[in-house]
Amino acid sequence: MTNGTLELQPPELSADDFLRIPDDHFTADTVAIVTGGGSGIGQATSVALATNGLTVAAVDIDEEGLEETVDVAASIDADGRVVPIEGDLTDDDAVEAAVEEAADHGTVRYAANIAGMQHIASIADFPMETYDFMHDLMLRSPFLLSKHVIPHVEATDDGVGAIGNMSSVHGHYATQDKPAYITLKHGLMGLTRAIAAEGGGTLRGFSVSVGYVLTPLMVDQIEDTAEERGISERDVIEDVMLGQARTKEMMTPAEVANLFVFGFSSHARHLNGADLLWDGGYTTTYE
Repeated sequence: MTNGTLELQPPELSADDFLRIPDDHFTADTVAIVTGGGSGIGQATSVALATNGLTVAAVDIDEEGLEETVDVAASIDADGRVVPIEGDLTDDDAVEAAVEEAADHGTVRYAANIAGMQHIASIADFPMETYDFMHDLMLRSPFLLSKHVIPHVEATDDGVGAIGNMSSVHGHYATQDKPAYITLKHGLMGLTRAIAAEGGGTLRGFSVSVGYVLTPLMVDQIEDTAEERGISERDVIEDVMLGQARTKEMMTPAEVANLFVFGFSSHARHLNGADLLWDGGYTTTYE
């Protein structure tokens, strides 16, 4: 805090941040698609998977962000690599093209649907054009990406693969002024279960639910939440974001990325249709 103003910055990624898991499918011949790969959790997950030797197709509309992701992976000498794919995830043709481009680089076995956004407003005041955009980005796009990824996994010799969806504590409960985000995260958990139901046991679906993560998205919404609720930015962090948690610190993007690494690995073969709830006690405790 400087001169009464909060200064929060997402941490820089380093090689020591990432979980490393030996796995027969974690090779350069295996492709993992990561949406939102140009920043935040998507960037960290792309680098984490590349660190584990995978070829990562990072998809984002942000070309500069994707270049940064490639540079970060190279700077920490990742055993795998990040292939940037610029594309608009709200465009059906672009989603299909991204999957096909990813398949040009190896065998597609994994996908992480991470891209998302936030808008702070009550249901009564929520602009429907914003709702429609969020729906296309955060629920329709993961559904469509899964539709195109599943045949690639089914075509492998063993049918082994996984689709991980970035949910949230807001996929478990609701708070004020995030109605679209809450609705879509609940829907994403339904998609996770549908993938598991159709995956035959070898193609798995799982979700990841966390509390507040120190990402650019989170930093941007602190001011919006403070304005919507008429409280200070510090009160947003201490009371709204961390007030209910028992672990009184925000997660880092790398910590979330490690959950996807584990979820894709063979160690998680019984994780199917379920949720990795890593929330510091948000949803399981109360005062």
